[in-house]
Amino acid sequence: MALSIVGRPVWGRYSALGAAIAVLGFALDRFHKWWMLHVFDMPGRGRYEVTSFFDLVMAWNKGVSYGLFQAETTIGRIGLILFALIVVAGLGLWLAKAEARITAVAIGLVIGGALGNVLDRFVYGAVADFFSFHAFGFYWYIFNVADIWIVMGVGLILLESLLPGVFGPVHSEQTGQGEAREDERT
Repeated sequence: MALSIVGRPVWGRYSALGAAIAVLGFALDRFHKWWMLHVFDMPGRGRYEVTSFFDLVMAWNKGVSYGLFQAETTIGRIGLILFALIVVAGLGLWLAKAEARITAVAIGLVIGGALGNVLDRFVYGAVADFFSFHAFGFYWYIFNVADIWIVMGVGLILLESLLPGVFGPVHSEQTGQGEAREDERT
């Protein structure tokens, strides 16, 4: 009998794959942040020009994406941490029901990135960001490896949602076999 919470399974066909991707994404983010903070010494360097359109910088984001919802207080920071952990728990339940490998990979990327940023908030009180792209006087928001995982995961989820089966047949629980794409059925 499968373990469930409120009637929802907590481990499914692709849960191990999603969990492995989450652990790998989290580990790569943590390694990169450690290296940037303690080996490359980004806090001491300030800005490091890599190309004419890309710099490494040290930025502490106390909010969420694009610096929205700045959490200047301990209560605000705890609120953002709790919100992220609730989202991760919900993603874990979704992962247990995933019917496609790509969905599991995508959810794993989002979970790994979210947990990397949660740990930053817990340890430093803000998220460490380093990558700054710019051109013609326009600067995009500064981001980190965890943000890359989150954007990649969300992008894959959107692509699979808009074009079902684009990454291959989707597993069907009823038949146990993949469903053919619409153009293969005709």
